[in-house]
Amino acid sequence: MTGTLWYSIAEPNEYLVLTGARIDDVRIVKKALIKPWQKCTRISISPFDFSLNLQAMTMEKLQFALPAVFTIGPDNDLHALKKYALLLSGNPNGGSPASRAGTITPTKRNHVQDIVKGIIEGETRVIVSSMTMEEIFKERQMFKQKVIDNVQHELTQFGLRIYNANVKELQDTPGSEYFAFLSRKAHEGASNQAKVDVAEARMRGEIGEAEKKGRTKQEVSKIEAETAVLDTRRRGDKAQADAELTNRQTELNMGITLAQIRAKRQAEAKDAELQKDVEQKKAETELERLRATDVTRSKIAKETAQQKADAQFYTETKSADAHIYSQRQDAEGAYFRQLKDAEAVYARQIKEADAAFYAKKKEAEGIAAVAQAYKGMAEVMGGPQGLLQYMMLQNNTYERLALANAKAINGLQPKITVWNTGENAGSSDSTAPIRNLFQSLPPLLSTINDQTGIAPPSWMVGSMGKNNEPEYTPSTKPKMNGVDGIH
Repeated sequence: MTGTLWYSIAEPNEYLVLTGARIDDVRIVKKALIKPWQKCTRISISPFDFSLNLQAMTMEKLQFALPAVFTIGPDNDLHALKKYALLLSGNPNGGSPASRAGTITPTKRNHVQDIVKGIIEGETRVIVSSMTMEEIFKERQMFKQKVIDNVQHELTQFGLRIYNANVKELQDTPGSEYFAFLSRKAHEGASNQAKVDVAEARMRGEIGEAEKKGRTKQEVSKIEAETAVLDTRRRGDKAQADAELTNRQTELNMGITLAQIRAKRQAEAKDAELQKDVEQKKAETELERLRATDVTRSKIAKETAQQKADAQFYTETKSADAHIYSQRQDAEGAYFRQLKDAEAVYARQIKEADAAFYAKKKEAEGIAAVAQAYKGMAEVMGGPQGLLQYMMLQNNTYERLALANAKAINGLQPKITVWNTGENAGSSDSTAPIRNLFQSLPPLLSTINDQTGIAPPSWMVGSMGKNNEPEYTPSTKPKMNGVDGIH
């Protein structure tokens, strides 16, 4: 239906393979809108059973038939489905596989079955040839897993996957009776054991009957004789079977050893021949290399001498040009530096003068602002004397004076005796020393005033006067022992 636009949806076990315009390779989808210039093919991912009866040979060169059933189908993965669509969905002759309504199924493609069969047979024969018959029997699960892994490795490149593998019981090939002999051997062994069990049961019955009839000794002797004969025959059969098996194993081992020795000798001869050819090629190569080396050295010496002469001429020319250019640049650089240095000195002097003028101006303004601030503070504190006292308190001047006086009299160790006289003598008043200390404060302030010219604040003197204490002024000078205050 050329020129028709139609929408296609795949079944649950199908995928749509699109090719055509605006599709570089192929596109795998479940549903799509098919354009007139595109082609759509359906592929089924349902697995199918693949049965085969493989003939293989073990390491001991024993042939056998290996019936197996493999469940194989396309892998449900877009990358694997793309491989399957590209490699296995078409006809081997290049024809179109199906119409747009048809579905490609692996069971209907003969070339797909041929490829799978070839891979399974090849990988299985490789694995069987590296194992003995005993290993195949004892390690059946490992053998099965090896076959699955190797076959799966090869099928991956075609986008196929092994879902299950069932290896049936091994069988004899036409003309071989190996498994038949093993089965017969096991059957004969079981049959002989049954006969022995029957004989033992009959023996017990006869012995019991003989005991009852009073002929115990005769029956026991007869049974012992028959048992010895049967045991001798069984031992002889077993020894003969062991001898035949040993001879067969010896023959097989000898054949394998001879084949290995023959292959080793052939490999050594081939290696010696190849080594001889290699040595000859090495000698010829070394001769040609020596010839080429001598010719190359002569050419190199000639070219080197010519290059040295050209390089020396070029170097001398460029050195002269560089010297002239360097002198010219030095002269221009010296002139430019002197010009710039003069300009820099002139600009720096102007900047320094401006900066000095601005600094002095700001310093004067700052001093004027500080003086104005001090003037305001003096007005608030009752005059210059109050401002001076405030500044001394702020700068801890009183404390430093006391500390200096303490350091001055430090180490003098004066002896001071205090007498309490008058009506308070002998009293237990605990506040008397503190009261006496405050009484001595006015003489101390008077001494400070005499020595430094600093008068105590008016609020301090006024409060002391209100407490009925002696009131001292800068003109009042207390005397100690008839001498003016300490200076």
